[in-house]
Amino acid sequence: MERPAWAPRSIDISVPSVSRIYDYYLGGSYNFEVDREAARKAMQHLPGLPKIMQANRAFMRRAVRYAVGVGIDQFLDIGSGIPTFGNVHEVAQTARPGARVVYVDHDPVAVAHSEAVLTGNEDADVVAADLRKPQEILSSPQVERLIDLNRPVALLLVAILHFVEDADDPYEAVAQLRDALAPGSLLVLTHASYEGIPLPAERAEGAVDVYKDIRNPLIMRSRAEIARFFEGYDMVEPGLVPMPHWRPESAPEDEDPYAFSGFAGVGIAA
Repeated sequence: MERPAWAPRSIDISVPSVSRIYDYYLGGSYNFEVDREAARKAMQHLPGLPKIMQANRAFMRRAVRYAVGVGIDQFLDIGSGIPTFGNVHEVAQTARPGARVVYVDHDPVAVAHSEAVLTGNEDADVVAADLRKPQEILSSPQVERLIDLNRPVALLLVAILHFVEDADDPYEAVAQLRDALAPGSLLVLTHASYEGIPLPAERAEGAVDVYKDIRNPLIMRSRAEIARFFEGYDMVEPGLVPMPHWRPESAPEDEDPYAFSGFAGVGIAA
């Protein structure tokens, strides 16, 4: 397989990447055949995966506009992925010029392309780091330069926590981030779940098995388990709901049934 010019030399292009698979679902071009093959296998079991990812992105944009509307001008997006249309900094800085954004991802392709997209943007940067090590994120030079932790921050964990296994204690990682943020900060979160998927869970498990096979397990948590991530936060109306139901800008009944797979919510730190 020939390595494209945009692929960092440090990555193994024969191994699928969650970030590049996500990019493929969204119609992006920064993915390899190995990523597309894994995505197609998952879609054999769960054909609505692209619709689910689109619903994630649409929720994220609504939540960012909500955050700006309540006065927040700092955003920390962990598990940001490969840049595509309607990124956090584009939405936030359009609504509020000068808004500051730090992206965090451990995928070298996602980091490299974020750096390229952000060239010349003094109010946005990217950190190569892992959600499972929150203190490394918080102490990074990029966060220290752009994010004032003494003022409210919007923390985005969109479609990332379902890739953190219970053994890695995602609840503790989220709690450490919460404790570092000022009162009035927001937690913006989406998470995969069998609840809401418009087909039997047994069939959806086939897609989960694909992620397990590429050593990026997809952890499908219940609504109650997802709600635990909001401990220490007061939920913003309408609470933890299927993505199209969170402050919709168009009629939810017009959405594809797959868009209702999983849950989305926003909480405000007390």
